[in-house]
Amino acid sequence: MSIPEVPLKHAMTIATSDSGGGAGIEADLKAFAALKVYGACVLSAVTAQNTTAVTAMECLSPSLVTAQLQAVYDDFPVEAIKIGLLGNAGNTLAVADFLALNYREVPIVLDPVMVSTSGHTFLPPEAVEALKGLMKLATLITPNIPEAEVLSGLSIHGPEDQVKAAEAILALGVKNVLVKGGHGSGPTADDLLICSEGPVWIKGRRVDTPNTHGTGCTLSSAIAAGLAKGLNLTEAVRAAKEYVTGGLEHSLNLGHGPGPLNHFHPYYLFKETEQR
Repeated sequence: MSIPEVPLKHAMTIATSDSGGGAGIEADLKAFAALKVYGACVLSAVTAQNTTAVTAMECLSPSLVTAQLQAVYDDFPVEAIKIGLLGNAGNTLAVADFLALNYREVPIVLDPVMVSTSGHTFLPPEAVEALKGLMKLATLITPNIPEAEVLSGLSIHGPEDQVKAAEAILALGVKNVLVKGGHGSGPTADDLLICSEGPVWIKGRRVDTPNTHGTGCTLSSAIAAGLAKGLNLTEAVRAAKEYVTGGLEHSLNLGHGPGPLNHFHPYYLFKETEQR
């Protein structure tokens, strides 16, 4: 059987490691690979993490983060960038400085990770302020409802509130924003994209599963993969939403907490076993 050839496209993730493999830089690289994009990575921090908790986290130095960025920049034609958890203000500022100097023309998808699925708060207040500066460089930011509430200062209880929060976030100097609806209620999980086309609702079916670990990381990585392959922003968001929904429909019962989605569901499914 012949192996199909696909155009070689490159994306880079700048994020934190998840020792459980379901979120963070591990999820990003899985999503890139599943969507047929070569993934480079820059590690900002390491977590001791599983499906139930984050028990420790240690940030790398800003100089080492910058050295990784330089190494990738010197050798790979990066066509899209995903940014996840950076861990502290120093790393956030280092990434912002490097991207502003070297990647002005490359699409950047920023997932403003602040709290884990298990409830661990990742960012101190000074890092949140630095993150707001980095958001101005991004092509798209992808906050979930709790993150959008922090960034906008508004409470979100339904679609109208999603619109108000998105507009408030745009007022911070953001180019485009996707306020995700997965943390909402109701039969659907619709995301609101506000971009050059105006408000666009990205419809999504709500999947009844406890296994949602890494969904935000995966969605932003999938959007970056789509942009690397030449999709426009709305197309990339729609394709990423469908990919993540499929991953949730075939999610994995791993560990004793919320398991991860299946990043490789387009290619194979895992046979259900007694894993818990």
